[in-house]
Amino acid sequence: MAEFASARVAIIGGGAVGVSALYHLAKAGWQDAILLEKNELTAGSTWHAAGNVPTFSASWSIMNMQRYSAQLYRGLGAAVDYPMNYHVTGSLRIGHTADRLLEFKRVVGMGRYQGMDLAIMGPEEMRKVYPFLETHDLTGALYDPYDGDIDPAQLTQALAKGARQMGARIERFCPVTALRWTGSEWILSTPKGEVRAEYVVNASGYYAREVGRMFGRDIPMVSMSHQYMLFDTVPEVAAWSAEVGHKLPLLRDVDSSYYLRQEKGGFNLGPYERHPKAHWITPDDPFPEDFSFQLYPDDLDRLSFEIGEAMGRVPLLEKAALVKTINGPIPYTPDGNPLIGPMPGVPNAFEACVFTFGICQAGGAGKVLAEWVTEGATEWDMWSCDPRRFTGFEDRDYAITKGIEVYAHEYDILYPKRVWPDGRMKKLSPVHDRTAALGAQYGAYNGWERALWYARPGDDTSEKASHTWARQGPWAGAIAEECAAVRDAAGILDLPGFSRYRLAGPGAADWLSRQITGKVPGVGRLGLCYFADDKGRIVTEMSAARLAEDEFWLITAATAQSHDREWLLKHLEPGLTLVDETEGWSTQILTGPKARDVLAGVAEADLSLPWLTWQWASIAGAKVMLMRVSFAGELGWEIHSQVADTATVWDAVMAAGQGLGLKPFGMYALDSLRLEKGYRAWKGDLSTDYTVLTGGLGRFVDWAKPEFRGRAALAAEKQAGSKKQFAVLRIEAGAYDPTYMATVWQGDRIVGELTSAGWGHRVGACIGLGCVATEAAVPGTALEVEIFGERVAAVVTGDGALWDAKNERIRA
Repeated sequence: MAEFASARVAIIGGGAVGVSALYHLAKAGWQDAILLEKNELTAGSTWHAAGNVPTFSASWSIMNMQRYSAQLYRGLGAAVDYPMNYHVTGSLRIGHTADRLLEFKRVVGMGRYQGMDLAIMGPEEMRKVYPFLETHDLTGALYDPYDGDIDPAQLTQALAKGARQMGARIERFCPVTALRWTGSEWILSTPKGEVRAEYVVNASGYYAREVGRMFGRDIPMVSMSHQYMLFDTVPEVAAWSAEVGHKLPLLRDVDSSYYLRQEKGGFNLGPYERHPKAHWITPDDPFPEDFSFQLYPDDLDRLSFEIGEAMGRVPLLEKAALVKTINGPIPYTPDGNPLIGPMPGVPNAFEACVFTFGICQAGGAGKVLAEWVTEGATEWDMWSCDPRRFTGFEDRDYAITKGIEVYAHEYDILYPKRVWPDGRMKKLSPVHDRTAALGAQYGAYNGWERALWYARPGDDTSEKASHTWARQGPWAGAIAEECAAVRDAAGILDLPGFSRYRLAGPGAADWLSRQITGKVPGVGRLGLCYFADDKGRIVTEMSAARLAEDEFWLITAATAQSHDREWLLKHLEPGLTLVDETEGWSTQILTGPKARDVLAGVAEADLSLPWLTWQWASIAGAKVMLMRVSFAGELGWEIHSQVADTATVWDAVMAAGQGLGLKPFGMYALDSLRLEKGYRAWKGDLSTDYTVLTGGLGRFVDWAKPEFRGRAALAAEKQAGSKKQFAVLRIEAGAYDPTYMATVWQGDRIVGELTSAGWGHRVGACIGLGCVATEAAVPGTALEVEIFGERVAAVVTGDGALWDAKNERIRA
């Protein structure tokens, strides 16, 4: 096949997201880019999208992305000289419950921090901006003045025009039929000829899974049927709109699960029903070769509840004649967030696909994707959308089950301890039957079921009981008892799924030294290793056990498995090997002042070895690795055993702990215990939103080393002084703990944010970890933390532990 084109980047898919990616690549200076679309631009989900543009999100990073989109769209038409129908109408997101109002107040705080003036409204204020609204049973509303709607086709064409103006190329009616990697570039086959590209982006919407197969990748996704209805002109609405000169705000009744938008003089009603339909998942409904500019048949019976709720909320809707129903495919990932970033396991390939809310996210997604391609990193930490958050266990049935669950609960409150029930029990610990018999209540970590807490007789274990923002859920008493056992006696935590890699080969230690900011541990020792990017930002944290001069175990979070493996492989030098041994091993944490007594009764080991050492030992005849370390901040060991031996080890340790107060504990207790020690959690406290120095990890920087990634950036920061500093806060919280990214105030000035928070049972206080302005990070500084719109007193305690600050207990 003859060469048809060559480019630095080839984008597959011409919807709003793909064209935005092309626009932003060109804007970043990479004009040598081509977009290949199998039909006409907007032929997929973009064509039938409703075009709403909210900034609201419970996710900090996705709010950033949507905020950027709204800002971009407001000036895009003028910037590229293309006419656009973009109505910035504002929106009312109404709530029926007190908990919903708390959610709104949380998002108002997040939006304020990002520079958006969101507001909470009561019934009278709602009626002023939406006079046709029934408000008698509402607790309040979130008003977003930046919300509105845009014509998706015009948006896409404006981005396309802007991309072309900067030199980028778009080829329509040019499907990619095959592709191959030569070792240095991609060759894409099309009916027009071959396209050569250094990088490829899969931006093919609900075709992403078919395109992904060409890369040898099975993308976890499903296409859901989403319907919205267009109603004819309602005279009262048209008259009001003509009088005031603008449209009604977009209305979202999130507790009844629909949006209602003024469309000219009528309405557009879009429900998210509780019993949705997935398409193209059965033999009698196969995936079509081409679904361009097509729709599914109407199926309004599924929407009767939501339609009735909308008519009760805005009675004028009953007068409106239904003109048209749009029923089209919307792709969903298992968690509802899109895929933006490096394609797992595939060189020079990226994904920008499976967007459930593609129009409102397209602008920000294009920016993020362009940063990934051109800089290898993004301005905002985008783990929420990173394709590597899925690690391969997510088979077809799982993707379908979770996609249906997410759709059915699209507007649900994301309570901090709510555990979603569908698609579970994918990966079980070797002792799952033992922990279940003891009352374990589970949550999934990269598919691994881990005990969150152990229910006692009479504790409410229903899913509905987790629907609360309050600290005192049904788990509260159990967590307190579990923490007390770790403090006073001993606790054991079953921890399946730690990601672990064996690094080996001549020069492995020297190579690892250049990858991490700190020192490489000696043989027989353990160390915490921090990996920085070129800007000095925190990429990840791993524990390193040095097995031999040039052999290591690198252990990291379960959810980091694909992310950290790819980071290591990307930088691995010839002669070194990296083997993923995650599936072969399991772990228990045994910790507390009597942990040594428990082990002494069952282990053949030297229990006098100091903190941060490891040894091979034997428990009940099974070979184990004992690591003298504890994330709980007490005397303790991690017991690493091969999966086949784990049940034997667990049974022996549990038997040895009888009479010594040994008690199983879960992840909720561990979170409380680690907060008291100031220990960071990955992708919460540890993310690329912070540099190693800003994140309070300066003690893990070895300045004597001449070379490590990020050294120059960190040296410059050290010389100039960090503008923000990691801090531990003691917070006078009431019934609610602060949520992620809760705002920290000093007087009337925002000085920082919390990256994690919770109740410390050993110290009897609410603790927050976060980053604040350097001048506010001084111990003893009085600050305030915003919790659901209320500011409560807090004091900076420093940047270290509130419990056992000198590590006397952990070294005992």
